[in-house]
Amino acid sequence: MRVLVCYDVRTSGESGAGRLRRVARVCVNHGRRVQKSVFECVLTAAQLESMRAKLLAVLDPAEDNLRIYRVSERYGTSCETYGLTPDIDFEGPLVV
Repeated sequence: MRVLVCYDVRTSGESGAGRLRRVARVCVNHGRRVQKSVFECVLTAAQLESMRAKLLAVLDPAEDNLRIYRVSERYGTSCETYGLTPDIDFEGPLVV
């Protein structure tokens, strides 16, 4: 399944910067960064549950925000991108 993961971590406190780095690391391990705190991921249900558990273990619910959107495959790709970050073809070949 394709998901969009968005987060906002308050960095004004002492532990905020560390939480921000840990959240980003979890997301980088599961998907591709498309904006500073937005990731597109293609995951199985088990991978999604694993990622969610890791993120919730790091986030402070009193100060941070996490949103996970499931993108419907039923309607196909409906992403329009403009600016610096090109659209990512998860189905195509990976060129490094």
